[in-house]
Amino acid sequence: MRRLWLIDASYIHANNLALLGSQRRIDYLRLRELIEHELGPLWRGYFLNSAQDEPNEGRDRFHNWLQTAAPHGPNLIVKLYGLKSERVRSAWCADCGTKVDLRCPHGNGQHRLFNQRQMGVDVGLASLALIHRERYDSLVLSSGDGDLLDAVEHLSEAGKRIELAVFSTGVATDLQARSDRVLWLDDHLPALTGQEGPDA
Repeated sequence: MRRLWLIDASYIHANNLALLGSQRRIDYLRLRELIEHELGPLWRGYFLNSAQDEPNEGRDRFHNWLQTAAPHGPNLIVKLYGLKSERVRSAWCADCGTKVDLRCPHGNGQHRLFNQRQMGVDVGLASLALIHRERYDSLVLSSGDGDLLDAVEHLSEAGKRIELAVFSTGVATDLQARSDRVLWLDDHLPALTGQEGPDA
């Protein structure tokens, strides 16, 4: 069975921070090895992320390592998209449902606040899944985004197997309901970070 693995890097990163903090990181080579052990061999993998345009030596080294062939790297094709800056003046409080005004504590109300969000990653994930549909039997998604539902539903109806390699938080239940199998990454954090004990 040929498997295509698509990764939404911001999804992995957000869960990494929430579950492990900023000091420990999920190792993508270990993640690939886990997926191949649990689900089966991967035909091809893509790592999709948004990045700022300015040069960043550490980020570039990481992206080069991602593309390194096994056994030295996870052998992923890296696709980068831009970030979109949006002006923000207010936000919704998740706890009380109130809209609150945002203000920089240093600008006496004169500073303009912006938020950056990824641009194009969801479209890229869906496009790759559809472009390669004749070349794989199973789609492995490491994304929790419900925006992928239409593409997933189309592929599932066309006979493709849908497998999720995701965390238990931040994954749309609509995607879960349409998957043939879910590999819960939370259950494998020690292996994914290299923190296994001697008996693991």
